[in-house]
Amino acid sequence: MSDELTLLEKAALLSGASVWESREVARLGIRSLTLSDGPHGIRKQVGSSDHLGINGSMPATCFPTAATVANSWDVELAAQVGDALGAEAVNLGVDVVLGPGLNIKRSPLCGRNFEYFSEDPYLSGTMAAGYVRGIQGRGVSACPKHFAANSQELRRMASDSLLDERTLREIYLTAFEIVVREAQPKALMSAYNKVNGTYVHESAHLLQDILRAEWGFDGAVISDWGGSNDAVAAVRAGGTLEMPSPGLDSARQLVAAVEQGRLTEVELDARVAEMRSLVQRIDPSRDRAVDIDAHHALARRVAEASQVLLKNDDATLPLAGGTRVAVIGDFAETPRYQGAGSSLVHPTRLTTALEALAASSLEVVRYAQGFRRTGGADASLVAEALDAAASAEVALVYLGLDETSESEGNDRSHLRLADNQVTLLAALHGVAERVVVVLSAGSVVEMPWLGHADALVHGYLGGQAGAEATVAVLTGAVNPSGRLAETYPVHLKDTSSHGYYPGTGETAEYREGIYVGYRHTETAGTPTLFPFGFGLGYTTFAYADLAVDDAGATFTVENTGAVAGAEVAQLYVGRRAPSGVHRAARELKGFRKVQLAPGEKVTVSIPFDRYTFRHFAVAQAAWQVEAGEFTVSVGSNVADLPLAAVLQVAGDQVADRPTDLPSYDAATVTAVSDEEFSALLGRELGGPVPDGPEPRGPLGVNAPLLAMHGARSPIARLAARVLAALIARSMRRGKPDLNLLFLYNMPFRAMAKMTNGAVTTEMVDSMVTVVNGRFFRGVGGLIAGYVRGRRSTRRLAAELARPARTSRTAR
Repeated sequence: MSDELTLLEKAALLSGASVWESREVARLGIRSLTLSDGPHGIRKQVGSSDHLGINGSMPATCFPTAATVANSWDVELAAQVGDALGAEAVNLGVDVVLGPGLNIKRSPLCGRNFEYFSEDPYLSGTMAAGYVRGIQGRGVSACPKHFAANSQELRRMASDSLLDERTLREIYLTAFEIVVREAQPKALMSAYNKVNGTYVHESAHLLQDILRAEWGFDGAVISDWGGSNDAVAAVRAGGTLEMPSPGLDSARQLVAAVEQGRLTEVELDARVAEMRSLVQRIDPSRDRAVDIDAHHALARRVAEASQVLLKNDDATLPLAGGTRVAVIGDFAETPRYQGAGSSLVHPTRLTTALEALAASSLEVVRYAQGFRRTGGADASLVAEALDAAASAEVALVYLGLDETSESEGNDRSHLRLADNQVTLLAALHGVAERVVVVLSAGSVVEMPWLGHADALVHGYLGGQAGAEATVAVLTGAVNPSGRLAETYPVHLKDTSSHGYYPGTGETAEYREGIYVGYRHTETAGTPTLFPFGFGLGYTTFAYADLAVDDAGATFTVENTGAVAGAEVAQLYVGRRAPSGVHRAARELKGFRKVQLAPGEKVTVSIPFDRYTFRHFAVAQAAWQVEAGEFTVSVGSNVADLPLAAVLQVAGDQVADRPTDLPSYDAATVTAVSDEEFSALLGRELGGPVPDGPEPRGPLGVNAPLLAMHGARSPIARLAARVLAALIARSMRRGKPDLNLLFLYNMPFRAMAKMTNGAVTTEMVDSMVTVVNGRFFRGVGGLIAGYVRGRRSTRRLAAELARPARTSRTAR
C-alpha cells in the first residue's frame, strides 16, 4: 500500500538513484531495479557508468541490430532473440532491458535507423512484439522505445514533432499499439521530444488517453535518459520513473507540489503504484545459466535469415567450392557489425570476414585493404586491390558506411557511400572477371555504382556472427531469404520527407503526413531502386489460388526452383475506389515466412485483424472502417503482387473527400504549402521555422546547447564553437565523440536531470542567465543555488534514512 510510504519516499521512488538503478525502500522490501540498454545485446557497464556507452561493459552476445532482424520477417526468430536477451539480462543481474527500439523510419537520414525495425508500423510492431515476449518470458521486463514520433537525432531532446492526429495514430503509434496489445510490456520508454507542443513524458493525451485508457497498458513509463522536463507535470500526466538520477531535486519538487496543492497525492500514488508493480512483476530469483556458444550460434542463424541478396546477374552466386577469390575492402578485416551509441555491445566473440572465408570452401588468394575507412584517396591501396583482383576469379568487395556515417546523436547528411569506395569499385569492374559486393550499413544507401557489381549481398549490421552468415550465403550453404524492411530510393530527393528533414529549428514538421516510405512511392508512382519487401534467393516461388472472405486470405506458395528456400509472402490492402479520406495505394497488413523444399507447395492463411481496414477519423476522434471495395493483394514485395482480389467491406459511411488537401489526395507531398499543412493539422501554424544559424536572442532552459551559437554572451558563443570544433575533429578521426554529440543537442535543463543532484533546476536557471548575457547575476545565482541545493539534499537524504515515525508522515 502506498500509505506505508512517507510523502518523501513516494516522491523519491519516481526518480533514479544512479545512472542505471532505481531507488529502494529497504524497510518495505522495495528493492532497487537495474536497467540496461539492450536492443541487440545487454550493455551492463562496469566501473564508472555513463549513458552513451563510452565506458566498458561486460561481455554479451551482440545480435544483429533491429534494422537487420527486420529483414528476416520472422517473428518467431525475433522472439528467440528476445529470449536470449532476457536470459543474458538475468545472468548479468539486469531487471529492465531498454528495448527494442521501434520508431518509424520517417527518413533514411536518421542516424539511429540501425536501431529501428522498419518504415512500416505493422512490420515494426509485430517484430517488436516477438522481442518483448521473448525478453519477458525470462522474468525480466522489456522496455520498448521511444514513445513516440521520435524521428531525428538533431535537437532530439529539444525538438517538437508537429503532425496531424491521423498520421500520429496510423503511422507513429500503431507499432506501439501492437506491442502493448500483443506482448503486454511491463515498462515503456517515453521519447525525448515534444509532440504537438508537449513533452511526451508529460503528455496526458499520449500516456493516459491512448496508452493506458485505450490500449490497456498497465506498466511503468520510464523517461529516456535526461528526457524528463517537469517532474510534477510528468507525474500528473502519467510519467512513472525519471531516469537517470536528478539526485533528490525532483523529489523535493514533488513534495512541494503536493504540499502546495498543485499535485494531488492521488496522482502521486498512481505513479508509485506503477513503480511498485514493476518491482513486484520482476522475479529476482531466476536461472542465471547462459550458454554463450548457443547464443553465438543463434546470432549466426538470425544473421543468415536476414541477409538480403539484392542483385545476382547470371547466377554469379552462390560461389562453388574452390573458387579463387580476392578479398578487398577494409570492412573485411575490421567489420562494421553494430551501430554506435547507447546500444554498443562488448561481444563475447567476433568473427571477421577474413576469418570466416579462411574456414570456407573458397580459396582466398589475396587480401587488399582497398581504401581508407574514413575517406580520402589513396592510389597505392587502389593499385594493390587491382593487382589482387586480377589474380582471382572473383573479387569479393566489402564496402559500407563507417562509424561516422550513422550514429546515435547525429543524423546523416546524404545517402552516399564514401567516394573512395565508389572509385575503387569502378576500377575493379574494369579488371576483375566478376565482382561481388558485400555491403555493411544500418540503413539505406544510394547505389549509382550498382552497375559495377555482378552481385550484391547486403548484410546490414549483422552482429558478432554476421561475417560467418555472409560467407554461408556466398557459398550457398544458406539460401538468402532476407527481404528489405525499408524502401531504397533512387535518390534522396525521392523520399517524401526530404524537404522537411531534419527539422533544424524548434519544430520538426511532418508535412508528408501518412506517406512514409512505400506508402509514398507506391501512391505517387515514384520509381525506387529496390521496393519495400524486395529480396532475391537461389530458388523461385509461384503464387496461386487466392481466396478472400471477411475473415482473411488464403493462397498457395510453391517452390518452383531446384533448391530449398524460404519465401516471405506479403499481404497488402488498398481502397479500390476514391475514398472519403486520402489513403496510400496499398499498406502491409500481414505476412508469413514459409520454408519449402524444391517442388513443395503450401497453403498460407493470413487472417484480417483490427488493423487491416481501419483509418483514424479525426473529427470523430475514433477508428473507423470505411465501407466499400478494397483490393487485397499478395506477393513477394510491394511492387510484385501477382494475386489480387476485391472484397466488399462493411463499415462506416465517411464524409466526402475534403477539397483543401489536394497534395495529400495525390501523395505529391514533397512540397506541401503552409496553408495545406495547416488544413491537415486542423490549426494554424506558429511563426516561421528558423533555418540555418541560431538567431541572436534570449535562450530558455529547454534550448539545446547548440543554440549558444546565437547566445548574447560571447563566452557562450565561444563554448558552442569549441563544442562544434571538437565534434568535427572526432568525425575526421573516424571516431564520433558521442558524449560531445549528446551535449551539443542537449537542452540546458538536462543538466539538472543527469548529474545526480550536483546541478539543480535553480542552478540551470542561473546558467541560462549567464548565457543570456547577465554574467554576474547568473554566477551569483549559481553559487546561491549550489549552496541551497546541497543543504536541501543533505536534509532530504537524512529524512529518507530515518524510519517512518507515524502513518501521518505518509500524508
